[in-house]
Amino acid sequence: RGILGLRFTHAECPALMVQRAHAVACFPGKGPRFMSSNSQQRICVVTGASSGIGLDTAKMFLQDGWTVHNISRSPCELDEVSNHRYDLSEPDQAEEAGKEIADVVKGKGGAMLSLIHNASMHGEDTVRQFNRKYFTDTYNIGVVSPGLLTAQLLPYMLPGSSVIFIGSTLSEQAVAGRASYVTTKHAVVGLMRSYTQDLFGSGVHSVCICPGFTDTPMLRKALDQFEGADEFIRQKVSVGRLIGSDEIAKLVKFAALNPSVNGSVIHANGGQKQT
Repeated sequence: RGILGLRFTHAECPALMVQRAHAVACFPGKGPRFMSSNSQQRICVVTGASSGIGLDTAKMFLQDGWTVHNISRSPCELDEVSNHRYDLSEPDQAEEAGKEIADVVKGKGGAMLSLIHNASMHGEDTVRQFNRKYFTDTYNIGVVSPGLLTAQLLPYMLPGSSVIFIGSTLSEQAVAGRASYVTTKHAVVGLMRSYTQDLFGSGVHSVCICPGFTDTPMLRKALDQFEGADEFIRQKVSVGRLIGSDEIAKLVKFAALNPSVNGSVIHANGGQKQT
């Protein structure tokens, strides 16, 4: 029985001891302080870095000297990025992608690794005509594949590493006609919070960034279907404009480098009206 009267199982205690020993070994004499080091190999893995938030996130980390990998069906346009062509709607492919990148990280003896789960599907569907295939694909990309991918990389993530999820304003709200997206983005917050608890003391932190109306090709495609979309945004968002995908990328990088926000849901919607 430990602090606050919590009882740890025999299975949990060794895991916590190993995590803490790892932290102390990496930072001798300082205890479990999880700080980055310029001498460590720094690797950023982004899903869906072919466009939008993912692309700007890849740019942001490259500018700071990180090695960047992209996992998506379409390649990232940046020459410095290593592309891994996988379909994350297929969980088996997510595992294969994880193994492929794990082999790279393993060969370097582990790394300070930032894993950015950005890929998603955003389409129209409703619970009145429940589409099993569309729902499953959306959920696999947003929840199942991130879980499988992270599991492959966790053994090689040194203290200071991070698991960052891209959620949405719809991670805590809902609108009609987006059943799969809303459900998946709610689940993303739960998954992030599970990482925070299950990785307690490991030096690996987790955060969910929840953008509002963000200027990405995916949102532009949706807005183009509606007349008066620009006026709608001005009335709905306090700053009177779409959020830039580069603004979200800056938040992603901040979250990745700041363990103090571990477990946080950070909204970035420009002051979105709630009614």
